[in-house]
Amino acid sequence: MSNWQFISTEIEDRIGVITLNKPPANALSQSMIAEIGEALDAFEENNDVRVIVMHGEGRFFAAGADIKEFTGIKHGSEFADLARDGQRIFRRMETASKPIIAAIHGAALGGGLELAMASHIRIASENSQLGMPELQLGLVPGFAGTQRLPKLVGKSKAMEMLLSSESIKAPEAEKFGLINRTVPEGTHVEEAMKLAALVRHKGARSVQYIMELLQHAETDPIERGQEKEAVRFGDVFETKDAQEGISAFLEKRKPQFQDK
Repeated sequence: MSNWQFISTEIEDRIGVITLNKPPANALSQSMIAEIGEALDAFEENNDVRVIVMHGEGRFFAAGADIKEFTGIKHGSEFADLARDGQRIFRRMETASKPIIAAIHGAALGGGLELAMASHIRIASENSQLGMPELQLGLVPGFAGTQRLPKLVGKSKAMEMLLSSESIKAPEAEKFGLINRTVPEGTHVEEAMKLAALVRHKGARSVQYIMELLQHAETDPIERGQEKEAVRFGDVFETKDAQEGISAFLEKRKPQFQDK
């Protein structure tokens, strides 16, 4: 893959891996966020990649935005543009046609948690800290944290987390739906890869349709969403993979999907 400055990428048996690597805390700078967007685009276009895992090198997943970068910004309009750039890339993640799994350890704070929330599935080691401390700096979240957090944990818990600036540990985050699963310390990448392995050999068309239909569930009335589901149900039935899946079920064997 390309030579990145703040991330690294690799492909392991149809799993695209993005590693955040900006010591000491993987603080999200504009350049780092841009690299994440470029890596995502590359994986989206690569037919050998079926699912993406993102994790952080070192002690943290991502412990926030790069605050030092803020000191070079002179006007509020520049700050707003910085937020819009990050929002665009995080929304690109959220609407990706391939699932993105965030493997969290150490801390996912501020922009780091916003990055995790833009992923589709979140797995965190049990001692991970997750929070939105922006008010401690006299700021507010800039990468759609105020929009995604209430959808995951509910308005009341989001209000508590945002106004208190206090972080929560992974077990509590799981209880409120902020993460999917808490795993033993040090196993977050391994467990994320195990989950990705369950996805990588599924039919690419079916996975793409699931990603599309779940977006409709978020934005459309149920009548429109279920009609789109019916259309995709018919579309996928005509694929060779559907016929293979049905045959494999009846013959009690594993299907061999060929994305046709």
